[in-house]
Amino acid sequence: MSQTFRELGIREDLNRGLEELSIFAPTQVQERVIPFLLKEGADLVAQAQTGTGKTAAFGLPLLMKMNGKKPEVQGLVIAPTRELAKQIGKQLFRFTKHTEKIFIEVITGGDNIDRQVEALRRPTHIVVGTPGRIMDMIQRRALSLDSVKHVVLDEADEMLSMGFKKELQEILKLTTQRQSTWLFSATFPEAIHTLIKGCMAPNPHTIQIDQGNVVNKDIDHRFVILKPEEKTEFITDFLKRQKEGRGLIFCRTKIDANTLCRELVALGLPVDVLQGDLMQKERDKVMRAFKKERVQFVVATDVAARGIDVADLAFVIHHQLPDQLEYYTHRSGRTARAGKKGMSLCLVHPKEKWKLPQLEKALHVKFREYRP
Repeated sequence: MSQTFRELGIREDLNRGLEELSIFAPTQVQERVIPFLLKEGADLVAQAQTGTGKTAAFGLPLLMKMNGKKPEVQGLVIAPTRELAKQIGKQLFRFTKHTEKIFIEVITGGDNIDRQVEALRRPTHIVVGTPGRIMDMIQRRALSLDSVKHVVLDEADEMLSMGFKKELQEILKLTTQRQSTWLFSATFPEAIHTLIKGCMAPNPHTIQIDQGNVVNKDIDHRFVILKPEEKTEFITDFLKRQKEGRGLIFCRTKIDANTLCRELVALGLPVDVLQGDLMQKERDKVMRAFKKERVQFVVATDVAARGIDVADLAFVIHHQLPDQLEYYTHRSGRTARAGKKGMSLCLVHPKEKWKLPQLEKALHVKFREYRP
């Protein structure tokens, strides 16, 4: 029997906010994380996928630990991308609708830095930001971490794979009053273990959702064997059959992403592209069009797609199998969110078919051949 948020120890004023957002039943991550953080509040390492409700898992206890009467930064949430940081900030703000005033500021690259400096002059209790921009703010003396008690590292594996190890270590060194560090990661490469050793007490409390749940159970994993020259035609036919269904198509490289997008647009499909060479303004424009459903499909590279959170995606297509196991987890986790179903479809080169059993074994999933 699933518990309620009240039974987990969440305060009544926050409960009201959750109910107004139609959030009634805690997810598995929330059931296991919230009681520990409220009762112990010590260092935590949690394995959690995108889309499992981890923002509420750490966000609700963090809000309960804030002292609204002290106008100083007491909580710091670090996220890999601008999109994810904004999404976390928005979610925390929504949770506080009925609470005493807890002020949250989001600071990320790609936004006007002077405006962010100005915003931090106001009373602020929680800062949500990306590692680079947090360091910028510290160097400008616009942000002090002297009073920070709790630090959350969200999608820590992503931050390390994006090269933020040095910034994370610097930031953590500056939180001299830190009482706890809560680290959330979908996967645990070696670099994560090094980071954990450097910033946490020995043997932090670890919550690992059993391996069978690493990849969302609502995802239907499919594959189709295709030669490279057959892929565009296959994708075109697949997209034309989608009706209202929206989705992401992942490519390994920027060149592949741009080429595929051009080919699909030339065939009259409502497609745009997200890749690393885009200016922040162009990236925002693509994301806005996708969220507002003016664009039905987006072709993306793994790095450019980090932090994308678009509700109700029906599918993701892997133009090629990803280079790394965790990329498959992150890619497929974009669909089948909030209890909905979704498909993760791999276009597999005949010579790479042998990789599928490896993925099945590592991720505890079953691939079935896709037949239109």
